[in-house]
Amino acid sequence: MLQPKPLPEVLSRLRLPVVGAPLFIVSNPKLVIAQCKAGIVGSFPALNPRPQSQLDEWIHEITEALAGHDRDHPDRPSAPFAVNQIVHRSNDRFEADMQTCAKWKVPIVITSLGAREDLNHAVHDWGGITLHDIIDDRYARKAIEKGADGIIAVAAGAGGHAGRWSPFALVQEIRRWFDGPLLLSGAIANGRAVLAAQAMGADLAYIGSPFIATPEARASEEYKQGIVDASAADIVNSALFTGIHGNYLRASIVAAGMDPDNLPPPGPNAMNFESASGAKAWRDIWGSGQGIGAVDAVVPAASLVDRLAREYDEAKAALCG
Repeated sequence: MLQPKPLPEVLSRLRLPVVGAPLFIVSNPKLVIAQCKAGIVGSFPALNPRPQSQLDEWIHEITEALAGHDRDHPDRPSAPFAVNQIVHRSNDRFEADMQTCAKWKVPIVITSLGAREDLNHAVHDWGGITLHDIIDDRYARKAIEKGADGIIAVAAGAGGHAGRWSPFALVQEIRRWFDGPLLLSGAIANGRAVLAAQAMGADLAYIGSPFIATPEARASEEYKQGIVDASAADIVNSALFTGIHGNYLRASIVAAGMDPDNLPPPGPNAMNFESASGAKAWRDIWGSGQGIGAVDAVVPAASLVDRLAREYDEAKAALCG
């Protein structure tokens, strides 16, 4: 296994080695700002602000809020933020969104569903870095070949479009040939798991589902409570809702009038799924990872980061002791 190189400066000044994953629909400026002020990378999908012109407003709001925080707290500066770009050809906003990111010189761009050399070159030209999410070693190699700076290894148990590989297998295969920034995603929901990710060879943990159960998140109260009430046994893996296998809360599938234990295969219009009762995947079927058994209340994002940091330090002290 290769020894990881030092992290790029933009990822090295975090309070905790954590990146808040971009959550479709759910992530918004309030959540990102709270995450960054608490000392971890906050992120959001470029497609969340609608119409496209609102992306400029969101980045402006985040940039101004973090600059103000840094002026008031020079001893405790904010962490950088990231924007997630969907590189798939179905994203007709890609070029316009990239122009907006270039205008603001977004420090970190997370890419999904495809790797593009031109995107990586563009981000490097304005001084940013790129992290590409993958589900297996083959896609990881392609991402680095096309110029990505780092890899987000999405293992089994992650929310949304999760991978199927064990995190142990995924990290150990990537670390055989790659010594750059490596993030691990998949059921990481407490500080001990963050430390475990590092122990197996990752640099940072990539955490999404626990941040749904925060006041800042743009999710319904029912969705937030669903995260609090559920555990790993309540997560259903299916390709029905988007055509790609993902993990979802069982309660939301039931509420949409379907049997979670007898879901059909995806149809030809899976990307535009709508159930017989009118439930839409993007609105009514709630993505979630298997780690939510560690979430027992809706708490502010800063309080969640505080808990993760405390658990991380306690776990490190216990192991070292």
